[in-house]
Amino acid sequence: MSKVAVDLNHRHGIPLKALEIKHFCTDLETIFNERYTNSIIRVTNKSGIFHIGSTLDYDEKVQRYQVKTNAYIQLSSDPLMDTFYKVVSLLNNLRTKQQITQWQHTKMMPDKNKIQLAYLYFIPKPHKTGTPLRPIVSGMNTPTTKISKMLDRLIRPLFDQYVKQTTIIDGVHLIRQLDKYVSLGLLKPSTHLCTFDITDLYTMLPQEESIAILKQFLIRFNHTHVRGMSINAIESLARIVLTENVFIYGNKYYRQIKGGAMGSPFTLTLANIFMWHWEQKLVEKQKASNELYGRYIDDIFLTSNDSIESLHDMLENANNYHLNIKLTREVGSCVSFLDVQINNQDGNITTSVYHKEASEPYIVPFKSDHPRHIFENIITTSLLRAIRYSSTLQAFNHEIRALKLMLIYNSYPSRYIYHYLKKFFQQLSATSISILPMIHDENEYVLLRSKLLSKPTPSEHARASRIATTLDNKHQNISVDPLVHAKVHKSDNITTFTCPIIVHYTHESRYAHYKSTIHNAWFESFYRTPVMMTKLIVGSRNNPNLTKELVRHNPSKHEKRKKKQ
Repeated sequence: MSKVAVDLNHRHGIPLKALEIKHFCTDLETIFNERYTNSIIRVTNKSGIFHIGSTLDYDEKVQRYQVKTNAYIQLSSDPLMDTFYKVVSLLNNLRTKQQITQWQHTKMMPDKNKIQLAYLYFIPKPHKTGTPLRPIVSGMNTPTTKISKMLDRLIRPLFDQYVKQTTIIDGVHLIRQLDKYVSLGLLKPSTHLCTFDITDLYTMLPQEESIAILKQFLIRFNHTHVRGMSINAIESLARIVLTENVFIYGNKYYRQIKGGAMGSPFTLTLANIFMWHWEQKLVEKQKASNELYGRYIDDIFLTSNDSIESLHDMLENANNYHLNIKLTREVGSCVSFLDVQINNQDGNITTSVYHKEASEPYIVPFKSDHPRHIFENIITTSLLRAIRYSSTLQAFNHEIRALKLMLIYNSYPSRYIYHYLKKFFQQLSATSISILPMIHDENEYVLLRSKLLSKPTPSEHARASRIATTLDNKHQNISVDPLVHAKVHKSDNITTFTCPIIVHYTHESRYAHYKSTIHNAWFESFYRTPVMMTKLIVGSRNNPNLTKELVRHNPSKHEKRKKKQ
């Protein structure tokens, strides 16, 4: 309430002790106490809106989830220091045996003064029946966090490199695969489109079996060492990341005995490699039939020209590949995958932007105190997605109208919207634009879309950068992807800086040109001096938003102290 009072004073000049503020705060407290007693506030999964639920309902769902997965056991005492000493002992032992390098040992060693116990929280999924909960383990400073990051850093590029043929990284990548499938004449009016996802993948991973599959993956692609780390060291480090996933929830201590923590970098990589092993039979069958197959973590898309009965039999067999891996499938002529709507209309594939039923038209409000470039980026990225995903001009214009309504709903001025729509089309050299910034020529739209579809997306750049870390200009394979080759060449030509200087400030509108001012002053002061070898990074922090103000994932310090007592 004190923050509300300060804000009213700042915006409207109302004295902090004014009677209006007192009455307003009293009424607001009364409303919250009446409506939200024993309630919990969370930001929903994927749609990113606030969800207010009953604490009792959450507790019941958490209990059911624990019984269903059988993934957690309760501990009698705080396991933090025990885990810390296990990690230190393992790292020292591996270094003594020279199974890891010195820089890896230093990078993975936890700081005793900074370690914290992870905490578990759940976020709701209102787009699914019954609003189930998704568990998230937040462990930014746990004893195993640095090991998890190191394993992900070493192994994820290998997965990106060797399994890219069956991996979908974003909607644009999927659309390109569909276009190739159509160009080969494989699409028929009777072609079935199928999507399915894996239920609770991260939690249901069998730990020891997953580690064995990880070793099998490395051996399969001839990696007895990865950047100086032996395969035995990788096995030991992977095991301690999984088995020492300990956390606090509801003033009780737990250990995860099945799967990995959702929120741990290595869990994603391990899940991908486990699924690489699981999908082998399915991939071979799809290849033999010249059908499309692609997976994005726990979501899978495929095509089939078999009968619907044969397709269901194939999926039912896949559902029995592993006891822990269960599928939820959707088959038809029109399906959604990631954020793409795909429709087989009598042998013609059409695509458009897919909006989940539970999605809300909320973005960063224009009145929010954020740097101005954020608002422009929202419009630009939405337009890029619309033109890439919409296979027809009609679908594109429909998405643009929906985008305009969403922007207006979030208080974006019409003139501002018009300006950046026009700027976007001008940058694409679109000529068939009337007074309103809309494309009207179908042929021009097809050319513009084809041009944008051929450009690498941020996800492709990120994957190429990861793969580039495993290569160099002297030893890289001739068949390396051109984008990866460019990343390797770029990394060889990057100027090596000493330790950077990082300047952070809290964003305010009056500091709009603060970054450029600091950089100009830096350049003018230190030009042609050795100081220029020190990289200057100027970054801004956003003011606390409603999520930070209202949502509490971490147990309070009071609760932790109470537990220790």
